[in-house]
Amino acid sequence: MTDLYKQVAELLARAEHILFITGAGISADSGLPTYRGIGGLYENQATEEGVPIEIAISGEMFRKRPELTWKYLWQIGSACLNAEPNRGHEVIAQIEKLKPDTWVLTQNVDGLHHAAGTRNLVEIHGRASELYCLRCGNDFTADELIAGYKSETPLPPKCPHCDGLIRPNVVLFGEMLPQDALQLYYNKATINRDLVVLIGTSGLFQYIAQPAIVAKTEGISIIEINPERTRLTPIVDHHISESAGNALHSIWKLMQET
Repeated sequence: MTDLYKQVAELLARAEHILFITGAGISADSGLPTYRGIGGLYENQATEEGVPIEIAISGEMFRKRPELTWKYLWQIGSACLNAEPNRGHEVIAQIEKLKPDTWVLTQNVDGLHHAAGTRNLVEIHGRASELYCLRCGNDFTADELIAGYKSETPLPPKCPHCDGLIRPNVVLFGEMLPQDALQLYYNKATINRDLVVLIGTSGLFQYIAQPAIVAKTEGISIIEINPERTRLTPIVDHHISESAGNALHSIWKLMQET
């Protein structure tokens, strides 16, 4: 294991154009559960309403029954509320400071990469703490409008200006990805990379897996940090079966010695 960590630390030390691709696993050390559902409550079972969680928090359900979608969005927001960046988020931000052309592509809506100081960031699914009105377009933070998911409020929340429907700035199931995030994805995050690091993601979404697949065809090294094997494990050069926080902390210490 020590040799593996040294090899990975050396790759990170040499690279100048790094792409980190992160999923729910990187936030596990912050107390946020890995998907599926909040706390895994919906693993292999339906919600209280008898529908899969993917249907409950879909764009179609939000249009039909926004109060139902908001019930589960509230749980997601509440879970994100108390979370703080962990050592994994911090190390990635430190690497970006050391190597300014480092980028992070994340599936997470918890905002923890941003809170840790990462600036070259593509939050491809949005951020749960950002809200907006569907009628008048006013933007709000969760703290401004719904007390930061801290206390119960009538659902769905309504805009204080026009009484329009409020929603978080996240991509619901079945919805298109935001154009601004896609432009960053195509024009910045995935161009001219010389190292790809997969952390805590299963890689099930094609737009998450694609940069790693392209890197493989171009002979670019790929590192995976994940306690579990994933669909991308067979194509990576180095797999570290460890939590993100512990692994990145150890790697960062070795980088200082490289």
